[in-house]
Amino acid sequence: MGAVGGALIGAALLLLSTFNPPAYAAVRGFFAEITTPVSSGLDWIKRSIAGTPAGIAEHWDVKAENDRLKKELADNNTLVERARTLNQENRRLRAMLKLRDATTDSVVAARLVNSSASSTRRYATLNAGSWQGVKRGQPVREPDGLIGQVIEVGPNSARVLLIIDSSSNIPVRRTRDGLPAIATGRGDGQLDLKSAAVTSGDFKPGDLFVTSGTGGIFPPNIPVARVVRAQGVTAIGQPAANPDALDFALVQQPFLPEPTPSPSPTPGGAAPK
Repeated sequence: MGAVGGALIGAALLLLSTFNPPAYAAVRGFFAEITTPVSSGLDWIKRSIAGTPAGIAEHWDVKAENDRLKKELADNNTLVERARTLNQENRRLRAMLKLRDATTDSVVAARLVNSSASSTRRYATLNAGSWQGVKRGQPVREPDGLIGQVIEVGPNSARVLLIIDSSSNIPVRRTRDGLPAIATGRGDGQLDLKSAAVTSGDFKPGDLFVTSGTGGIFPPNIPVARVVRAQGVTAIGQPAANPDALDFALVQQPFLPEPTPSPSPTPGGAAPK
């Protein structure tokens, strides 16, 4: 039935196109208006179905590329941070070597292995000891300022008492007028500055204190602390050198050599020959 109906419709359209072309054009336009949306919809569905595998593959390709770019960015950031750290370390090392070459009393430039930042007692460890010429009592510094003093020595390591330890007392002087003072560690990363003169210290924020050379241990003019807050006759100072952020330190000879011990008297008062 369908075939016969289709044949009859086809024959009718053929006769119409032959004997009445205008009418045939009108009929053709009518059917085109009906079938065009249907054809368009079917074509869209066809293209959507055909493009689904390609779309899925493209999605996974884009995701993989995105993951690769993220990893590459993270690796680049790591390299940049590592390069920045090495650059800072090299800059500090160059400054340390320059300081070592400029001083005549340097013993050795060594690495600060660790420092006790979380303890009330403040110590640090150097990776140099008696085999490198380090001795007990020698001052330790870096280009920005004083760090502390060697208190224990091993063959290849040494323990340093930091100036911020509560048992550390450093004779200092104020650079603007030479006022003598004592810098005592507070154990919290800062220093107490107390005037050693009869008159009041008249401390002002920004005052710089350096070693005075008094006592013969620390060479003079090494930066020690800068006043951050005045408290009457005393002041709170921020150390010029931060041992918690240091990589290298320079060990120096004491400012004055130890006095030669006097010969002990012999029995009877006779002078030794």
